[in-house]
Amino acid sequence: MRIKLTLIVIMSGVLSASLGATSGVAQESNVPASESMHRAGESAGNAATSAGHAVEHTYHGAATALKDTAITAKVKTALHENKSTKDSDIHVTTIAGVVTLTGSVPSSEVSEHAQHAAEQTTGVKGVKNQLAVAPTAAH
Repeated sequence: MRIKLTLIVIMSGVLSASLGATSGVAQESNVPASESMHRAGESAGNAATSAGHAVEHTYHGAATALKDTAITAKVKTALHENKSTKDSDIHVTTIAGVVTLTGSVPSSEVSEHAQHAAEQTTGVKGVKNQLAVAPTAAH
């Protein structure tokens, strides 16, 4: 739904730019009509090209977000299934294939296990390990 709305907004902008370019060029009194029409056509073409690029960027952004969501889910599953990390408070975010691990773990070994599990997950391009080692409570 968001992509459709974005496309509608972009196409509205193209139409507005095209109409604005046409009316603005036609008002120039010293320019022959054929030149005015040529300029209007170029302006409309440039606006359409810009809209096309915006649509392409929107599509790629949405595709990347979907991939990142899938990677996050896979990393969370791997951490949950790992005996060393399953009981830890580890949060996972993914941006453009780069996974960031945050939260707290009981030891540096658990932090290393979490990083390794994330690195071994399909689609992961890199891992930022920002896990904090929580001090153990003395009894």
